[in-house]
Amino acid sequence: MKKWFRIAMMSLLIVFLIIPITACTQQEKKTVKTVRVAEVTRSIFYAPQYVALSKGFFKKEGLNIELTTTWGGDKTMTTLLSGGADIALVGSETSIYVYSQGTNDPVINFAQLTQTDGTFLVSRKKIDNFSWDQLKGSTFLGQRKGGMPQMVGEFVLKQHSIDPHKDLHLIQNVDFANIANAFASGTGDYVQLFEPTASIFEQQGKGYIVASFGTESGHVPYTTFMAKQSFIKNNKDTIKKFTRALYKAQQWVETHSTADIAKAIQPYFKDTDIQLIEKVVDRYKSQGSYATSPILDEEEWNNLQNIMNEAGELPKHIDHQTLVDNSFAENVIDK
Repeated sequence: MKKWFRIAMMSLLIVFLIIPITACTQQEKKTVKTVRVAEVTRSIFYAPQYVALSKGFFKKEGLNIELTTTWGGDKTMTTLLSGGADIALVGSETSIYVYSQGTNDPVINFAQLTQTDGTFLVSRKKIDNFSWDQLKGSTFLGQRKGGMPQMVGEFVLKQHSIDPHKDLHLIQNVDFANIANAFASGTGDYVQLFEPTASIFEQQGKGYIVASFGTESGHVPYTTFMAKQSFIKNNKDTIKKFTRALYKAQQWVETHSTADIAKAIQPYFKDTDIQLIEKVVDRYKSQGSYATSPILDEEEWNNLQNIMNEAGELPKHIDHQTLVDNSFAENVIDK
């Protein structure tokens, strides 16, 4: 009788132990939040984002990230505004365009990812001693009108006494996703390209990197994570967790070697050689393109608007606090 009593008690104890574990597991599953993120393009320029994914920083925060590449600032913003994404990774200028058109639900920048331009000037011919005045009279395959790459490109050209609309044959009617293919097919003497495309072209002998727009233009909030004001208001905990995961990744990138970073992000660039990824990471890291914190400061914001104004694309000046919310970034950094 005592034997059966002990067995019964043991069984009961096991049940009591299993129930809480099962309940905890179910609770953990319930607390996982899916966040849909639309990125403007797939680029090594966004290395900290891929580090946050590959190293599980988002997962540790209880976030399941569904990442979609939307190929172009206009398409990315349309996806966000239409409800096809919760968060967008795109140039801050898009939030200014939306606000200037009038909206009851503005798009708010809450975490910066990159702080310089990410494009490079690629020449069709190899140039040993490049100078900017060599562009005069050439055919320049630029980026989409009103987009951040094109505005920075024009800003830099003007700094070198080149009027892009008078001194060049400027092509701007090629869709963002097809610019590289257009150059490869023979369009243009020069082109403005992101990595790794620029280095791949150099590797294949299709073009040669002669200058960096990032080193020429100074610090700007080139690509930031943003969301509609209503989403941020209703999902403050999610935004905080997202920003904390990003900050961990930014610090990881800052403190690790280019080889470590390349290895971490390689799953997102399966068709790109690891040595090439490392080369591109080193190029971006050495010119300070990766922001080391999610904070978007006022000086950078004003520099962005100066560039937009110089390009004739600034609808009106927007105060920093109107479209930038640094509270989440400041919170995760302080802790």
